[in-house]
Amino acid sequence: MLLAKRKLKLETERLTLRPPVHSDFRNWSAMRDASRDFLTQWEPVWASDHLSRKGFTNRVYWAQRSIGNGSAVPLFLFRRDDQSLVGAITLDNIRRGPAQAGTLGYWTGAPFARQGYMREAIGAVVHYAFSQLDLSRIEAACLPENAASRGLLEKSGFKYEGVAQSYLQINGRWRTHVLYASLRSDRRGRTDAG
Repeated sequence: MLLAKRKLKLETERLTLRPPVHSDFRNWSAMRDASRDFLTQWEPVWASDHLSRKGFTNRVYWAQRSIGNGSAVPLFLFRRDDQSLVGAITLDNIRRGPAQAGTLGYWTGAPFARQGYMREAIGAVVHYAFSQLDLSRIEAACLPENAASRGLLEKSGFKYEGVAQSYLQINGRWRTHVLYASLRSDRRGRTDAG
């Protein structure tokens, strides 16, 4: 399903979710830089140009292409009352055919952590994936010691499915992750958000 023809924007009670645009660069780079210590323990090593304008421009073009060809839905989260950038969420690796699945990834800026914003965003993206993209399964993974992310996924209706050894390189090391999934046909995985 190609999404380029329509403007992608999701809204929750407190957030607007939309793809990144070039004018988001300063807010994005400032939030990522200010949250560096908070984020890098959970993320792959940042490239040398991670916070550069060129790096961000490439990110915007990747988002446009990915949405256009239906392979991913990368969205920034903005607080509706003051337009502050809160974080980002991406439904990536969208697979069609018999799988009808995608992988969820997200980050929240340190000042906005543990305030329920990402739970709202996950609810909206899962609802969009099931109702508009006709996906059947949304997968997510996190480090076993990331209690906040595990709790977030569980509160968002994702169920624990197992462990993947050396799943991703995080902070420069191959790390084992715990795997979660939300299924369209599973009541506990459904959401009425969006």
